Amino acid sequence: MNAPLLVAATLPAAAGAAAPRPRLREYADLFIDHRATILKALAVALLLGAIYTLFGPRVYEANVLLQVEDPDRSGGTLVGDSASSALNARTPTAGEAEILKSRLVLGQAIEDTKLYIEARPLYVPLIGPWLARNARTLSQPGFAGIPGYVSGTEQITVARMDVLAELEGSRFLLTAGTGNTYTLTHPRLDRPIAGRVGTLLDADTPKGPLHLLVGSLSGLPGAQFALVRQSAQLTLLELQRDLRVVEKGRQSSVIDLSWQHGDRVQLADLLNEVARLYVRLNVDQKTAQAQRALDFLDGELPKLKQQLEQSEEAYNQYRNQNGTVSLDDEARNTLAQNVELQSKLLDATQKRLELTERFTARDPGVQTVDAQIAALRSQLGANEQRIRRMPMLQQTTLRMQRDIKVNTDLYVSLLNSALQMRLAKEGRIGNVRVLDHALQPEEPIRPKPLIAMGLAAVAGLFAGLGLVLVRRSWRSTVESPAEIEAHTGLEVYSTVALSDHQRLLDRAVRRQRPGAHILALQHPQDPALEGLRRLRTALRFAAPRAPNNRIIVSSAAPGAGKTFVSSNLAVLLAAAGKRVLLIDADLRRSSIGPRFGLRHRAGLSDLLAGTADDPSAIQTSVLPNLDVIAAGTPASAPSDLFGREAFSGLLARLSARYDVVIVDAPPALLAPEVAEMAVGMGMLLMVARAGDSELGELSRSLKELRHAGIRVQGVVLNALDARQRYRGSYAYRYGSQALRPQQAALLPARVETTP
Repeated sequence: MNAPLLVAATLPAAAGAAAPRPRLREYADLFIDHRATILKALAVALLLGAIYTLFGPRVYEANVLLQVEDPDRSGGTLVGDSASSALNARTPTAGEAEILKSRLVLGQAIEDTKLYIEARPLYVPLIGPWLARNARTLSQPGFAGIPGYVSGTEQITVARMDVLAELEGSRFLLTAGTGNTYTLTHPRLDRPIAGRVGTLLDADTPKGPLHLLVGSLSGLPGAQFALVRQSAQLTLLELQRDLRVVEKGRQSSVIDLSWQHGDRVQLADLLNEVARLYVRLNVDQKTAQAQRALDFLDGELPKLKQQLEQSEEAYNQYRNQNGTVSLDDEARNTLAQNVELQSKLLDATQKRLELTERFTARDPGVQTVDAQIAALRSQLGANEQRIRRMPMLQQTTLRMQRDIKVNTDLYVSLLNSALQMRLAKEGRIGNVRVLDHALQPEEPIRPKPLIAMGLAAVAGLFAGLGLVLVRRSWRSTVESPAEIEAHTGLEVYSTVALSDHQRLLDRAVRRQRPGAHILALQHPQDPALEGLRRLRTALRFAAPRAPNNRIIVSSAAPGAGKTFVSSNLAVLLAAAGKRVLLIDADLRRSSIGPRFGLRHRAGLSDLLAGTADDPSAIQTSVLPNLDVIAAGTPASAPSDLFGREAFSGLLARLSARYDVVIVDAPPALLAPEVAEMAVGMGMLLMVARAGDSELGELSRSLKELRHAGIRVQGVVLNALDARQRYRGSYAYRYGSQALRPQQAALLPARVETTP
């Protein structure tokens, strides 16, 4: 009775089923193994960061400081506070910020600075601005055979550019000529338009009139400049979005107006223009208030003058009729009090009108003034009662003198106020002033080399990590023997380490260099051969259970290394004293012959087609105890040659002459003849490549072979990089400690034998 044995010492039972490794450790191992990919992504990101730092567009920033003074402390006018106290109104800083970003201010500033006109030299792509920043002279136009490009100190200013709305935002090309002349072109213009610097160009085009005034142009003949007329409305919206208005400090009444732009000159000009317009608007607003007060006083003064004249005329007529009336001390005191109370009542009434323009009747200030008015009217009523107790002649005289006195005082007061308002209008300075004007910045705020390179390094690092994770999740590749056993249920007979020498041998095969390019022959001490020697040992123990001495080696997809395994296994078996026949059955991509350095002659395809016999197809004594049958003449339909009787008869005839027959078969998913070839085989081994073969491909190939009634005995895991730490979600464990990857790669495979 057969019983399962281990080729080497078995793991303790405590190892049991493979447990998943900790997720953090798993990802750390994955990133360490693919550090080359991460470093490449980091290097690319740093290179892009360096390119951006050197050749990227420069962005500058400038600012203007404005102070919004308290109207009660600003002095207001040149004649003092008496005339301006009724004109000044406190404006919150937040409100001033909105005024600064209003269309009234920014729209006029855009028009004054022509911000909607973009005019710049046509620089050489990518490196042109950098060359221009470091240039000292004009450049010779042209780049890589393309005329017009410049990279020197070329400059242009455009004072006016008006085009139709449908051409706004599109680029015009202006080409410098000789003698201050130029030529303007556009893809939608039927012909070039000639103009002269300093002269207004008025042209009628199929798209409508075009007006252009080039103020100055510096460039050699042939130099080109890009002109773009943007929409004024869109430029305003963009400026409102980008303009930054903040208060410096808390309740400091100092406003910081800043903006970022690529043109240093245009940047400073626009901010200074906005500040100038804002100050002028503030002064105009205060002047307008004084003008409204003057208009009111100019309308009231004629009426008061007429009332004064009428009261004086009435008093003169009364005095002519009744003679001069002498008032006693009580009457004179009553008259003086009445005039004073009338003046106070008039002042209180004006103050109430001013307050009701800003506050409701429930405001405490308005209610206080109302109480004062009521008290004054009560005192006036008391004076009126005293006047009524006087003789009629004195009453009439007193009332007439009161009217004359009140009208005279009121007229003089309003006349003085009108004069002060005129002086205030002329001397108005506003409550806003510019503390710091905008200066042309010398250094850009972007890109900053340290920040740009730091961000590039972070982005490259995350890009590399993400690329590793995406590649891992995109392809579920084989990472460990435990993954194969868990997904397929097959035993892994052996693991073969990745060989650096084999890469050189593969390169020699591709270049068709003479000689045998077999790892077991050229580098017999290579660590990869230890895995194949373990496979040889495992097959020796499994041979008694096999029905015959035939071994077929295949893989799910190309690139797994089945030819490497079959050829080196054949050499190792032959070296152990076994008489071995190696058959190259991969007629689509044969490589056994070139690996052994065999000359081209008849082979397997010729044997199956009946055009050659055994002696002519078998290349004997390729190595001691090793014969080889190469692929032979290329066949147009390889699958048609592998009839069950032809191939099985060939194997039955040859098996009796050898101890082991190894068949290097094509990939199972690509060649349907693998199922035909596997019939009558003693053992079928599948080869998977670590980190490259997918578990899905391996499972699908096994399923197709099972459907054909073929049983796969085991799997060989090839090219396992012992330097890598990541081994998927499974790991070999010994007790509570996981084995190191180098140790796990060298674990013996489990095989079966008879006692």
